[in-house]
Amino acid sequence: MENAEYDVVVIGAGPVGENLADRVVQGGLTAAVVERELVGGECSYWACMPTKALLRSSSALRAARNLPGAREAITGGIDVAAVLKRRDDFAANWLDDGQAAWLDKAGIALYRGHGRLHGEREVEVDGTLLTARHAVVIATGSSALLPDIEGLRAARPWTSREAAAATTIPARLAIIGGGVVASEMATAFERLGSTVTVLARDGVLPQAEPFAGHRVARSLRDVRAGAEVVSVGRDDTVHLTLADGTRLEADELLVAIGRTPNTMDVGLESVGLEPGRWLSVDGTMRVNDWLYAAGDVNHRALLTHQGKYQARAAGDAIVARARGEVVADGPWGRHAATADERAVPQVVFTDPEVASVGLTAAAAEAAGMRIRVVDHDLAAVAGSALHADGYEGQARMVVDEDRRVIVGFTLVGPDVSELLHAATIAVVGEVPLDRLWHAVPAFPTVSEVWLRLLEGYGRRP
Repeated sequence: MENAEYDVVVIGAGPVGENLADRVVQGGLTAAVVERELVGGECSYWACMPTKALLRSSSALRAARNLPGAREAITGGIDVAAVLKRRDDFAANWLDDGQAAWLDKAGIALYRGHGRLHGEREVEVDGTLLTARHAVVIATGSSALLPDIEGLRAARPWTSREAAAATTIPARLAIIGGGVVASEMATAFERLGSTVTVLARDGVLPQAEPFAGHRVARSLRDVRAGAEVVSVGRDDTVHLTLADGTRLEADELLVAIGRTPNTMDVGLESVGLEPGRWLSVDGTMRVNDWLYAAGDVNHRALLTHQGKYQARAAGDAIVARARGEVVADGPWGRHAATADERAVPQVVFTDPEVASVGLTAAAAEAAGMRIRVVDHDLAAVAGSALHADGYEGQARMVVDEDRRVIVGFTLVGPDVSELLHAATIAVVGEVPLDRLWHAVPAFPTVSEVWLRLLEGYGRRP
C-alpha cells in the first residue's frame, strides 16, 4: 500500500471540503481531499446551482410580465431547451475539470476514489494510505431519503439529483414532500410545462412561518396537504395510492422528504463510531481530538452556505490547535459556528420567494423567549408597487422583548431574496431596535419595509 502524509486529510471535495482545505492551506498547513464523485459536490452539479438555473429564466419572465412596458415586449413563452442548456452550463456539463484545477492552484492535493477511515488519523483510498498529522475531516454531505413505502424503490423515483439533471420535462409530475426541494421543484417544473401534484403530508414549508407556506401553496396548482402515499407502482407510468384510497397517475415521481447522512461507508466503525448516523460535533466541528465533521453530516444546518461557514470556522480552529494557539470557541468567536444555532439565513426560490433568518415566532416561544411579532404587508410599501404591478407579500419581525433585538425575520414576495442580508446582519449583530431607527432605508425601495416594521413595533397595542 502506498503512503502519503499531510497535516489535514478531508474526505469529500464538495463546497465544504474545498473551503476547509483551502482554509488550512491558507493557514500554512498541508491538505489533501478525497472525492469519489465530482469535485464541487452536490451543490455544483445536483442542487444549488443547476436548480436555481432551472428557476431563474421563468422568474425573469414573470417579473417582465408584471411590469407594463416590459410586458408588451414579450412575444413568446419560456424556451425549455434554452433553460436546460443554461442549467447544463451552470453544472459544467457534469465535468469537474475546472474545480479540480482550482484545487491544484490552491495547493490542495486531490485523491480520486472512495475514502474511508482506516484508524486514528488514517484514511485509505483505493490502495493509498493517507496519514493526517493533525486532523481528518468528514465532509461527505447527505443524500436524499427514500421512505419505506410499498413499491417505491422498484418504481425508480426521482430524487433531487434526477430532478436537477432532467433532460426532458414530464407532462405529469407527482412530488412526495412539501419542504424546500419539493416546493422549488414544483415551481420549476410547473413553469417549464409540467402538470405538478404536490403530496405534502405535513403541508408546504412546514418549518417556515405559516404565512410563507400558505402563500407558496396558493401559487401552485395542485397541493394536497395531509396526503400520505401508501404504495407506488410503475409500468408505462407511475401509479400512487394514498391512505384515503385516492389513486393518482404521473409520468415521473419525485421524492423530496428529507436527507440522510453519507456516513454509512466511510469507516466510522474503525474509530468506534456508528456508520450511517449523523455525527455530533462541538462548536468548532470537532468529533474528538483529531476528527472533525463539517457540513450536512453533522446535521446542524443543511445548507451550502452554512457548511462553508462551518468549514471556515473548523479550518481556522485546526490551524490554531496545530500552532498551539488559543481557540476562540465561545459564542460568536472566530472558531465557533454560532450562527448555526441563532442566525441561519435561507432563501426558498419559489413563487413567491421566501427569505428568512433566525427563529420563527413559534421557535422563539419554544425557546422560552418573551417575544413580540410585528407583521407588515409588503404591497403597502411604495417600492413594491414600483417593482411590479400587483405586488403581493408579507414581512415579519420577531423581537426578543427582554433584549429589544430581532431574533427572527421572514420576507415573502417577489425577489425578496436580495433583502435578506440586512436582516441577517441585524440578527447576528443583535442590533438594538433603538439603533435600527437610525438605519434609514432609501426611498422608494422595498427595503422601506424596515421603517414600517419599526413603526409598527413602536405603536404598541
